[in-house]
Amino acid sequence: MIRSADIREWRNHDVVDTKGHKIGVLEAVYVDTRTDEPAMATVRTGLPTRQRLVFVPLDEATVGPDYLKVPYDKGRVRKAPSMGPDDVLPADGEEAVFQHYGLPYRPGAQGERQLARR
Repeated sequence: MIRSADIREWRNHDVVDTKGHKIGVLEAVYVDTRTDEPAMATVRTGLPTRQRLVFVPLDEATVGPDYLKVPYDKGRVRKAPSMGPDDVLPADGEEAVFQHYGLPYRPGAQGERQLARR
């Protein structure tokens, strides 16, 4: 398992898919608010003048010499819900991220967010 402190060190490193194709660059890590363990990351993609951040789950992610490999193909990640580089994920947008990857969405008992940026 990748620990929260470890993955922060990988910011600005390449994120690659299962075949080693570059998806983009790791921008931020989001932890599960119930466990404080890394759950999702945002990956900076696109041209320098038209960048966006896409979400990708970190379950089963592995680190290499200069990259973070995620168990999803490039096409699926690039079609994931996204936001602008200076935007914040709205609370009502979290569920769509989980649905895109076929993962269960479990907000807190009082409706608290499942993800928090670290």
